[in-house]
Amino acid sequence: MPPPPIILNAEAVSGITGSISIACWIIVFAPQIYENFTRKSSEGLSLMFIILWLAGDVFNVLGSILQGVLPTMIILAIYYTLADIVLLWQCINYSSNNKPDFIHLSPANPFDEDTIEHVLSRDQSIKQENSLKKALFKFLMVFLVILSGLVGWYISYIKNYNKAPEKPSMEFDKLGQFFGWLCAALYLGSRVPQILLNYKRKSCEGISFMFFLFACLGNLTYVISILSIDVSWNYLLINSSWLAGSLGTLVLDFTIFVQFFIYNEEIQLETYGSIDEN
Repeated sequence: MPPPPIILNAEAVSGITGSISIACWIIVFAPQIYENFTRKSSEGLSLMFIILWLAGDVFNVLGSILQGVLPTMIILAIYYTLADIVLLWQCINYSSNNKPDFIHLSPANPFDEDTIEHVLSRDQSIKQENSLKKALFKFLMVFLVILSGLVGWYISYIKNYNKAPEKPSMEFDKLGQFFGWLCAALYLGSRVPQILLNYKRKSCEGISFMFFLFACLGNLTYVISILSIDVSWNYLLINSSWLAGSLGTLVLDFTIFVQFFIYNEEIQLETYGSIDEN
């Protein structure tokens, strides 16, 4: 029996973007957890950022259940909370670990200027090669996550092709909305300590680029999945806190993206400057 034809309507667009959003949010914490684990350090990651995000996810669970939003939103909210707890545990567990500084050469080592320049030049070529490999790996990660979201949607599409779609409750729940807006405020507030910490350190070392990339992709596709299904006043009002939280954090995460590129450029300039001076 041939598979049913794909009808690309508003419901399909919502399902596709929603499935991609789920895939992004499932993987989003993995890069940062892995980064902390390999470094045995959470230096660079703001503890207040994780605490506020965890609090936001807790209220997100409560608000989602009370308001009766999409089941996927409730499942994801619970998953986020568990992942936040892992990150918080890492921050507390690794807080006393001091990462040794391998960047600066010890003055006890009697290297002459030619040796230093040779070592730095060799390290630079290795870094360029590793940077290309990392970029390709990151592209592959994003591609596979989006592909998994598409495959997940298509399997669900085939399974539920002849079934009437279940619509979530659209009744305005005051307590659910309160938790939803509190969650949005905590999400927005959580990014501020991380942005300030990056600015103070003039570095994004210790935080995963892919962590924030998948967060941006997840929020963007999440917003599209909500808006593509319905734009009526009542629907937007009920989902307003979740839309505000996603759009707001999308803007702030983009700010962190800018910091990645700015501070990475500054580090490169400082490195080249030190070589030229020698």
